[in-house]
Amino acid sequence: MSAFTTEELAKINQADDLKISPFREDGKTYGTPTWIWEVVVDGELFVRAYNGTSSRWYQSALKQRAGRIHAAGLIKEVIFEPIDDAVINQRINAAYQQK
Repeated sequence: MSAFTTEELAKINQADDLKISPFREDGKTYGTPTWIWEVVVDGELFVRAYNGTSSRWYQSALKQRAGRIHAAGLIKEVIFEPIDDAVINQRINAAYQQK
């Protein structure tokens, strides 16, 4: 899985069309793409579940830790990691509020 370029992150952040597809239970099949808002903070892409952590895609992302996104005409393989750093979470909150 490759890192995002600065240009890719800028396109994704401006497009507002990100769809996320964590792997299904088999770890090979991608789930149905789900439209989700995103933010870019410190050169990293972050997403949050609109319906909270009980969202189906979110639970799958936590369990499988991988999948793909579709955004700004790109399809990228990604890894999913929960963020438990309070400072970064505050910066993510601020970025969402600015959108």
